[in-house]
Formats: sequence, structure tokens, C-alpha cells
Amino acid sequence: MSIAPSLQKYLEGRDVRYDVVTHEPTMRSSATAEAGGIAEDNLAKGVLIRRKDGYVLAIIPTSCHVSLDALGMWLQQPVGLASEDEVATVFADCALGAIPPVAGAYGLQAVMDDSLEGFDDIYFESGDHRTLVRLKGREFHRLMADVPHAHIGARNH
Repeated sequence: MSIAPSLQKYLEGRDVRYDVVTHEPTMRSSATAEAGGIAEDNLAKGVLIRRKDGYVLAIIPTSCHVSLDALGMWLQQPVGLASEDEVATVFADCALGAIPPVAGAYGLQAVMDDSLEGFDDIYFESGDHRTLVRLKGREFHRLMADVPHAHIGARNH
């Protein structure tokens, strides 16, 4: 599959410079980081969250999971994880579990965890389980310039 068409169109439409990195197929973001030789803090992932008026994409590092309590407090409403069917519908051009953390490519609102700041490089899933997109930190932050930041991630144990 390589890069999901929605993601590729969105990146190219914003003149974002990126590299593609392939790796052995994986089914968990922590395994993807290991396969790619990438620190889990540098691998951003998207988690689709259901809220009362639709969805929001939580963008966190692989080293964390979404704190639903923190995100719900920030949004001032109850939230929950979207179902696999909901994820498959919203990210129709992606393999299940390989959603890019680029909400704008899918017409979603997003919230990004503060801990994704300050890295030289950020990686993320491109829509399949074999391909990552690598952006320079400044390109990632330019891409995410309109995305609000909050402390929504909790470290994995």
C-alpha cells in the first residue's frame, strides 16, 4: 500500500517534505519502533476518539497511551475509544491499526500531546504496516501548526 492516498494528497498539497522508511510488517506501534530502530518517543501515532459530536484524533508518541480522563477534561466532555468499525470507516484507505496522525487529511479535529515537541525527526504510520513517513521536526510542527496541544498522554509501563 505504501502511503495512503488521502495522506499523500494532504502532504503534497501543503508542500511538506518527507521521506518514506520501510520496515518489516508489524501490528503494534512499539514493534514498529523497534523494527525501524526508532525511539518510541519519536514515533507519533493517532488514536481515534469518539466524543458526543463526532471524533477527535489524539496524537501521542508510541511511548504513551491516551489518557481518556485528561482528554475528556481538556475537551470538557466524556470521550471513549472509537470502535474498530468506526476507525475502518474514517480511515478507509488505511490498514486497520496503521492510521496516520494527520487529522487534516481525514477531515478530523485533533489534539497533540505536548511531549511530541522538540525532536529533530518525527516518524508516523503512512497507512499500512510496512511504511513510515519521516519528517524533520520543523516540518512536523509546520504540518501541525493549527493543532492544539495538551497533556493527553500517559507513559506506558
